[in-house]
Amino acid sequence: MKSRLLLFLVSSLLITANLFAGGFQLNIRGAKAVAMGGAFTAVANDPSAVYWNAAGLTQLKGTNFMLSSHLIAPQTTFRGVSPSVEKYRAENRVFFPTHFFVSHSFSEKIAAGFGFTQPFGLGTTWDEDWPGKYLAIETGLRIYLLSPVISYKLFESLSLSAGFQYGLAEVTITRKSPISSLFAPDAFVELEGNDNASFGFNAGLMFKPVSFFTFGASYMSEMKYEFEGTATTTAPSLFASQLPSGNITAELTTPQNLAVGIAVDVTSKIKLSTEFQFVGWSSYDTLAVDFENVAFTDIASPRLYKDSYILRFGTAYKFNDQVTFMGGVYFDKMPVDPENLNPSLADSDRLGFSFGIDAQLFEKLNIVGSYLFIRAKELTVDNSTQVYTPGGSKFNGTYNSIANIFSLSFIYSL
Repeated sequence: MKSRLLLFLVSSLLITANLFAGGFQLNIRGAKAVAMGGAFTAVANDPSAVYWNAAGLTQLKGTNFMLSSHLIAPQTTFRGVSPSVEKYRAENRVFFPTHFFVSHSFSEKIAAGFGFTQPFGLGTTWDEDWPGKYLAIETGLRIYLLSPVISYKLFESLSLSAGFQYGLAEVTITRKSPISSLFAPDAFVELEGNDNASFGFNAGLMFKPVSFFTFGASYMSEMKYEFEGTATTTAPSLFASQLPSGNITAELTTPQNLAVGIAVDVTSKIKLSTEFQFVGWSSYDTLAVDFENVAFTDIASPRLYKDSYILRFGTAYKFNDQVTFMGGVYFDKMPVDPENLNPSLADSDRLGFSFGIDAQLFEKLNIVGSYLFIRAKELTVDNSTQVYTPGGSKFNGTYNSIANIFSLSFIYSL
């Protein structure tokens, strides 16, 4: 019995690591950037530059505030377990991550900014009695970042930026665990953990050698999260003493990100941008789990990830001085091998299609709205490493996922 809970705790923390990898990550900061497919590193012309490329803050004058809210509605299905083709649908949930940015120009050369963002903030919920109940029922991950930055225009054509990041994290994982008795119901196990102090840094560059061409680059460092968690097990009283509950700690590292992009003003009204983002998942090599209860042996599990990337393309059309239309597309490469996929994170290669409008309602107020549709490639797993029965059966089947995302940003300038 203890060994089963041990396996639950270890695999749950592996799931937590999976949550960082793509599916629960929110590459959504500001409606304008979303509308342009995220190809914003070489554009960075609103306060969300704090996240995308803080070197762009030297383009902004005065003091600027930006409040951005997003409605995210993902949908996930699973067909299986093979050879069955019965379809199971995750509960339709809606998420509302909100971001806040402020920037201030001290002079033509120096600007500073601050951002409050939520880079991870989604979750999945499956029926309590579906075939994958021993793998996932409810999973949620939330990370909050505070990011002060400063930008300096070294030359008329070159700006640099630097800043640091302070992160807070919370994770909740719930699923069932079988009891070694023919007539006993399953145990219900919940794992909750948090980290209240993770630090990282960022840097940016914006180079504009001619008026119509801009090169941008930004870097975000790894961030190490040291989770402290508590496992709570609910089971019939006859078996309660056999089901240990207790405290654990684990270290997880989010990857470094390097984005490089260009933006070209094709005409006075049309801007095109493109971007390549490297995501260094190979830096995550081991998950170390420490158990407070000496009855359990500390464990080090090997990594499951490889480096990944995102390709982005965007465009903006300035209809007049008050209205700009935008569109974009991106491709996000899955960083986890299919056999390691878990139903808590139905990840896959993804395509995103977006459009939006930026409207100046008043002299100091702009409202930006956008829509993003994400389609994950249908993924069939036939050699899963995930075991969904006490007998060791593999969780093979087919995943399908989509997401609809509506974004709204308010930008106020003093």
